[in-house]
Amino acid sequence: MESPLLPAEPMLWSGWGDPARAAELPAPVRELLTELLGVRPPAAPAATFGEVRLPPAALPPAVLAALAAVTGEEHVRADDDARIRHTRGKSTPDLLLMRAGDASDAPDAVVLPGSHEEVAEVLRLCAEHRVAVVPFGGGTSVVGGLTPARRGYAGVVALDLGRLDRLRSVDPVSMTADLEPGLRAPQAERLLAGHGLTLGHFPQSYEYATLGGFAAARSSGQASAGYGRFDDMVVGMTVATPRGTLEIGRAPKSAAGPDLRQVFLGSEGAFGVITSLRLRVHRAPAVRAYEGWRFETFAAGTAALRRLAQEGAPPTVLRLSDETETMVGLAKPTDLGTPGGDSGCLVVAGFEGAPGDVAHRREQAAALLVEAGGVHLGPEPGEKWAQGRFSAPYLRDSLLAAGATVETLETACFWSDLPRLYDAVRLALLGALGSPLVMCHISHVYATGASLYFTVVTAQTGDPLAQWAAAKRAAGEAIVAAGGTISHHHGVGRDHLEAYAAEIGDLGGEILRGIKERLDPAGILNPGVLIPVY
Repeated sequence: MESPLLPAEPMLWSGWGDPARAAELPAPVRELLTELLGVRPPAAPAATFGEVRLPPAALPPAVLAALAAVTGEEHVRADDDARIRHTRGKSTPDLLLMRAGDASDAPDAVVLPGSHEEVAEVLRLCAEHRVAVVPFGGGTSVVGGLTPARRGYAGVVALDLGRLDRLRSVDPVSMTADLEPGLRAPQAERLLAGHGLTLGHFPQSYEYATLGGFAAARSSGQASAGYGRFDDMVVGMTVATPRGTLEIGRAPKSAAGPDLRQVFLGSEGAFGVITSLRLRVHRAPAVRAYEGWRFETFAAGTAALRRLAQEGAPPTVLRLSDETETMVGLAKPTDLGTPGGDSGCLVVAGFEGAPGDVAHRREQAAALLVEAGGVHLGPEPGEKWAQGRFSAPYLRDSLLAAGATVETLETACFWSDLPRLYDAVRLALLGALGSPLVMCHISHVYATGASLYFTVVTAQTGDPLAQWAAAKRAAGEAIVAAGGTISHHHGVGRDHLEAYAAEIGDLGGEILRGIKERLDPAGILNPGVLIPVY
């Protein structure tokens, strides 16, 4: 058994991550935003913590007492600090509301169970008293996944799994590890490093997201080309539901009926609460080498990435920025606002593993990229990207403070549909927002297709929430019409419900509602999230 590490500091309540890392935009960048997009400072300053409007707690005292009897009084919190910090996630609309001092979606209490048994008993109590339960990991959802429906419920509790933070065991023969869901990704990596292992899962939310959240949202890390998606790493799990406990995963693969792991992977807490995970792990890499390549056009770079994905082992990290993202410098967030005359499209390729393996794969990739028209830029662009790979959310905070609306959205499709999907989403965003800055990169690649990750910057209107809602709706309709999925790795939440319903059809929605009714008959788990309503 390994002892848990100290938890990370809580995230900024009205922004992303460590508030000390959010810096004001340099004057040249602010001037550029004004000239190009018409960005002006917000009419009112952001609310301070003491100005947040928090609704009265609605949870009956008898229920609070019953919950405290399960977890201990110190692990049931109804104070303002806990409630505010567990309000919503970290999408741009979430942050705009918090910056306006609006905490109307705050839970009535935060419950911190310390074991599977406590989670199961909390769910039983909440079902009995019809209290909605929002499973809460790192709080990094960007699709409204932490904003439940309240109507018809006696109250709402955030079920914070932060106390479930142990590495329970390691099986070096099978190359698996049993970990608890409240572990934040850096904690998990440090614990596994003590055994010479890694998960290799590094999404942009890495610093704050939890393992349980990765599973519940089907996360895909920046190194997925080499290590795979998080749902591919899950070989077993324990799940608490209002109806009882499920132990899933007896072997790496099985023909014993449908794989029930898939019911809970991507379920966003609507079907049950994951209380432990058995994960496939890897030897910690001895070598990490990152480099940059340049292609004349996004089309040429896309064709090269497709060949890398289909012809042999691709790099561990592989991503391609389009012309706009390359020009602006978002491919290297730490360089934003210091244009270096970049043109064309930047490819970042990263290789991790044993020295001989890394050298062989770099040589293979280089031969293919040169043949496809790529120009080698050396290690500097790749190393710059690696240094700033978790910086973009902080940049968003700075842009919001300057008066810009900035948000991301992502999708995926088969290679043959990728050009049409790319054009359709760009046109939809341009049509909805007028003259925004629309940037895109291919963030994850597969033999059969790839994902597209868009970043949009525009001047805030008087109603930035309505402004982004219109753009998001237009982009979602374009994604569905062009044959893409509404989400590659952010999830469904509340924001994607309408498009998700169109994607899976009426019968697909009926299947999800049937699972929900069987596992959660009182409907207390994250109500309003994931399940289409027709």
